This record gives sequence, C-alpha cells and structure tokens, in this order.
Amino acid sequence: MKRTLILAILLVAATMAHAQDIAGDWQGALNTGMGELRLVLHITKGADGALKATLDSVDQGANGIPVNSISLKSSKLSLGIDALHGTYEGTVAADGKTISGTWSQGAPLALDFKRVAAPIKTEHKPAKPSDIDGAWSGTLDTGTAKLRVVFHITNTEDGLTATMDSLDQNLRGMPMTSVTRDGASLKIEAKQINASFSGKIAADLSSIDGKWSQGGGELPLVVKRTKDQAEVEHKPAKPSDIDGAWMGKLDTSSIWKTACPPPWIVSTRACAGSPGPPSSAKARP
Repeated sequence: MKRTLILAILLVAATMAHAQDIAGDWQGALNTGMGELRLVLHITKGADGALKATLDSVDQGANGIPVNSISLKSSKLSLGIDALHGTYEGTVAADGKTISGTWSQGAPLALDFKRVAAPIKTEHKPAKPSDIDGAWSGTLDTGTAKLRVVFHITNTEDGLTATMDSLDQNLRGMPMTSVTRDGASLKIEAKQINASFSGKIAADLSSIDGKWSQGGGELPLVVKRTKDQAEVEHKPAKPSDIDGAWMGKLDTSSIWKTACPPPWIVSTRACAGSPGPPSSAKARP
C-alpha cells in the first residue's frame, strides 16, 4: 500500500514537472477572417519557477508585446495581454510540443502554437543591395478611390524583404509576409490582409507592371522606382477656408459586428472583433 502511494505521488510530481516545462519559443497563426497573422510567443522561466512571456505579432510589426499575466495549472495555460485587451486559454499537449486553445479579443478565435527551435525572424541583417532595392510607388484605382502605395524592398542575409505604405490610409511600414523573385517575376505577399502583388520587372529596372490581388479580386498596379518618397507625398499649399480639425463621432457598432470592411482597404483590422495590434504598433488596425 505504501509503495503504491509513493509511486502515485512520484507519478503526479513527474507529470506536473513535465506540464510546467513550457519555457521556449512558440509559433502560431491566427486566421482573422481577412487574412493570417503570424504570432510568436516567447516564454521564460526564472530561477524561482515564475513564468514570464512576450508576444510578437510579426505581420503587424508589433514585437515584444508584454504578457501581463501567465499561469499554468496542470496542462491549462492562461495568458492576459493588457495592451491588446486580449486573453488566451490553451491546453499543453502531453508531449509538450503543441498548445491548442482560443484567443479572445471581442470574439473567440482558434489559435494553436507549436514549439519551435528557431522562430520567425523579426529583424534581418542587411546584405549587399539587390538591383531592385529601394522604394517603388504606384496608385491603386479601386473605382471608388485612388490609393497611393509604396513598397520598400531590401535585400538581407535571409533574402529579399519588404514593407508597404498606404499613404492615403496613413498606414506605413506594414511588414510583408514574403518576397519571391524568379528572374523578372516578382511576388510580394501580405497574408495578414489576404493580399499579394505579382508583376514583371522592366528590363531597365524602372518599373514593375503587375496586379494587386485581395479577397478574390484583382486590380492592375504598376509601381515605379522612386528615389525620394517626397515625390509621392502631398506637398503643402496655401491653406483653404476649411483647413483645420473637424470632430465628430462615427457609430460603427452596427457595421463591423456583422461585416468586414469594403474590399481594397489595406488594413490589418480583422472582422467581427478579432485582434489588431496595440496602439504602439507601426501598423494600426
């Protein structure tokens, strides 16, 4: 009887120790309904056994977001992130390799993490510039508005990377998911908004003629090499009689609860209350 009791206690202790071994890097993807957001969860454990964590929202350029509360009871993991007004509840698998759970930030969304030895890089060391490094600007004609976009392409030790500005939406520095080049063919993906740009690079490297794809639709988009971004910015002129600040209130409660934003809006905001980055992030919802 005593031997059985000792074995049971040892088994419980071993199970608890194994369940608490979640320190490390965890990677997952959140399907927001408008696209996919790659997330990296960094968990550390202090000498006293206390857990701490930060979260990277890679595709929104919001890295090192503090996790204000973290607890692990048996295999149940709970996270609280004040900057996002969000919580995560998950179950750590018996082998300690995955966490299955739900992200809640107005509405619940499934979110699973996998333990990784080398998480997605959020910083890239520069390499010798490629022949397409630099800023490329163009105008996306949606039929209802004209949106000026600028791609900033940089060659790094990990290959080509890019960010995008949507000047007329005051969105700057949104990280692109991937940049792929095959000869004169170029593809830039932005999975966080379910969008991509595919085009052909001109022989003289002065322009890229292609298409912007988003949400199942396509629009023509030609971008040209821009030496100075001031060329595509609005230059100030003599103030008009209505220049200045005008304040009002827009009640969106009956709009965004049941529908997504109109097509061609370059945004990292998700539908039906799913998450956006904290107020300090570069790419805002």
